[in-house]
Amino acid sequence: MPTRIKQPCGSWPSPLSAADIASSSLRLGQTAVDGDVVYWLEGRPAEAGRSVLMSFEREHGISEVLPQQWNVRSRAHEYGGGAFAVDQGYVCFVHDGDRRLYLTHGNQITPLTNQDNAAYADMVFDLDRHRIICVRERYGEHTAEAVSELIAVSMDGSGDIVVLHGGHDFYSNPRLSRDGSRLCWLQWDHPYMPWDSTELSVASISHEGLLETGQCVAGSNSESVFQPQWHSDGKLYFVSDRSGWWNLYCWNGEHCTALYPLEAEFGLPQWVFGMSTYAFINDDCLLCTYCIKGIWKLATLQLHSGKFEVLDLPYTSFNDIAANVSAAIMLASGPMCSSEVVYLENNMSSTKALRRSLPVDMDKANISVAQAIEFIAGSNETVHGFYYPPCNKDYAVPDDERPPLIVKSHGGPTGATVASFDPKIQYWTSRGFAVLDVNYRGSTGFGRVYHEKLNGHWGIVDVEDCIAGARYLVDQGLVDGNRLIITGSSAGGFTTLCALTFHNVFAAGASYYGIGDLEALLNDTHKFESHYFDTLIAPYQGNEALYRQRSPLYSADQLSCPVIFMQGSEDKVVPPQQAQAMVSALEKKGVAVSYMLFEGEQHGFRRAETIQKALEAELSFYGKHLGFEPNSYMELKD
Repeated sequence: MPTRIKQPCGSWPSPLSAADIASSSLRLGQTAVDGDVVYWLEGRPAEAGRSVLMSFEREHGISEVLPQQWNVRSRAHEYGGGAFAVDQGYVCFVHDGDRRLYLTHGNQITPLTNQDNAAYADMVFDLDRHRIICVRERYGEHTAEAVSELIAVSMDGSGDIVVLHGGHDFYSNPRLSRDGSRLCWLQWDHPYMPWDSTELSVASISHEGLLETGQCVAGSNSESVFQPQWHSDGKLYFVSDRSGWWNLYCWNGEHCTALYPLEAEFGLPQWVFGMSTYAFINDDCLLCTYCIKGIWKLATLQLHSGKFEVLDLPYTSFNDIAANVSAAIMLASGPMCSSEVVYLENNMSSTKALRRSLPVDMDKANISVAQAIEFIAGSNETVHGFYYPPCNKDYAVPDDERPPLIVKSHGGPTGATVASFDPKIQYWTSRGFAVLDVNYRGSTGFGRVYHEKLNGHWGIVDVEDCIAGARYLVDQGLVDGNRLIITGSSAGGFTTLCALTFHNVFAAGASYYGIGDLEALLNDTHKFESHYFDTLIAPYQGNEALYRQRSPLYSADQLSCPVIFMQGSEDKVVPPQQAQAMVSALEKKGVAVSYMLFEGEQHGFRRAETIQKALEAELSFYGKHLGFEPNSYMELKD
């Protein structure tokens, strides 16, 4: 085995460049099955982030479903999702260019809606009535916020729309029973988010195609319901956290029954439409994924016998599961492989990767594998995270050095990180950095009690946990306590800025479209999250001082370490004013700060040139201010 060169951390030549990640990384998304044809979406940074609808069938292989000018993406709730649906050869989709619904069958593409200042998502076909049922988010001149509704859109291109249900702040998951006689859906209202409280309703459909009086099947102010789905036996299946864990349930028309009670999560926080963690393989079996301590597994569940069998596959994360008797498809990733579109054979034992998010092959000897760790924070509470040590087959840490540590604070904040290959993490570890990806209190995947620990304490317990994780690794002798870095995007950017402002632990930080002023964001954000702070902080009225106290902007005089800010100019979730206000405050104080505003980018960077510039700039910034020389980086104009 060749001797590795001992070279200062941060300066190692890496086999993975920012250009590799930016130009090659596909953003894989929503899947579907129609007969023996499977579908998925892939966002292409090299095509300005265009989202392309793809298909695969055994006889014809992989192909693009639509011509190049189409961009399949929904903007409902700003985060989108549920941007297409398929059934018996029909494809309905949302085009991002004008946000209208379109229908294609063969080579003809027909617009179904007008340019009506609305967003559409979560479509389902009602072929017997020649219509599509979906969620519409309508923006009007005379409404304080967008109006959400369940609607039916005619498939004949006439533009005819019938409102089926309204009156609630949010709707999702309209699903038609197999015989077309009933519709189910999820609904919820301010101030709740869908992982806090949703209701599952069912209504019969009249001869005129309208909904009759519905009934609430499951859900309450303390129960989150996820992914309702009808089965061929007429029963309604769904995921609920009524036990404290998102588990699978079945409603037979009278009672709800748990299918396989387990202290594990079979559901996800519904940030986007169309999320799926289970699907029916046949009349007596479903395919499902579940999470225990941040590790996801795939299993089959026999509906009558209750037999639960875990499949032996080389993945630690699964999502977007779709299946029928002919085919199964999902997105999956593992310690050694980036996210893939995985086609599962009928015998459930062999897989075929149809697409990889990172086509560039990376030598396994250069891959840093996640190590699950637990540490103590707060009042003797256990916190979870994944530690990635520096890894490069040609280079090693000098005997007299400990590597710098990058602490990653995930977004959400009700999100989670998984133990799977992430090229952006490998970008750092292959250069000599250690990385800690923290599932701080408030993260999902660890039960309802764990994710509710953030309620009322955002900007406090998440920061405590990031700091505690960093100190734990310092105490273990694994990282350099003088070169601790923290980074995060969106809500993770808020955690980052709070850690840098209210504590003196980190030597530098990077905020990707992070929040600096809670009060300003409350008055300048979109409907979906407009009351989210009621839970995370407190209702604004009567707590104005608390909002200012928690906001890094109003305590920016306490921040004294270098910070780099990355921001999209068209971000409607966290507008550019958030970053600009923080940058101005730090510049007045004389703190080393860099600000990169990317024109045309929104919430989450999609373009190759943006992704590359952001990564290179972040590396350059750390090198300049932490005293090491990256092997190759672009100079910044501070």
